[in-house]
Amino acid sequence: MPIIYSLVARGSVVLAEFTNTSGNFTTVTRRILDKIPTTNDSKMSYVYDRHIFHYIVEDGMTYLCMADEEFGRRIPFAFLEDVKGRFRSTYGDKGRTAIAYGMNADFSRVLQNQMDYYSHNPSADKIAKVQGGIDEVKGLMVTNIEKVLERAERIELLVDRTENLNQQAFRFKKQSNQLKRAMWWKNVRLMIVLAVVIIVVIYFIVSFACGFTFQKCRAEANKIIHDTTTSSSASSTSTISSSSITSSTGASLY
Repeated sequence: MPIIYSLVARGSVVLAEFTNTSGNFTTVTRRILDKIPTTNDSKMSYVYDRHIFHYIVEDGMTYLCMADEEFGRRIPFAFLEDVKGRFRSTYGDKGRTAIAYGMNADFSRVLQNQMDYYSHNPSADKIAKVQGGIDEVKGLMVTNIEKVLERAERIELLVDRTENLNQQAFRFKKQSNQLKRAMWWKNVRLMIVLAVVIIVVIYFIVSFACGFTFQKCRAEANKIIHDTTTSSSASSTSTISSSSITSSTGASLY
């Protein structure tokens, strides 16, 4: 029998189960139930020896079955979807508060019938194929929607990058102006320092030649002025003497 065991549980509390074979898979199932997180909806398979445990978690309820490895995954999950729908339509939200094995008396027969149907009825696989095709179309639609959303995200990312480039260009321009002003002030300060250095150098050269109080240069200047004044006085005296001699000679001739 391809589907060997099935159950419906709330966390680790088994509400209904069925199997027509013996084995330790019930113990393994309890261990698996302890590890299955029920806070989030999920769908997964666990491999154990030559068998696979398939389960669906939805709204805190766990729907689990064990099947042969060769049976694949499509039919077991179709079985679990069927069981989930029948359990909800029969009990609604009663499974959230029911005690252990509270639905086993009635729902175990449903599990038995559906296990037999999905294990031996060829039409079950056709239904599973149709359901698989529907799921595939849904997946394709989701994929297309995800691509559209991804494209929109890429456009938004491109817009964000354009805005970032504009902001970076503005900051670069502002920083360039600040750098330009800083370089101008640096050049001005450099020219001032250079002018001060030149003045200091000229001062030291003049001080070396004339002394720090410029006494030597003042003495030389005074000497030059004195010599110039003396020469001018001597020239004037010589001119007056020549005029007197000429006058005296003229008087003697008369």
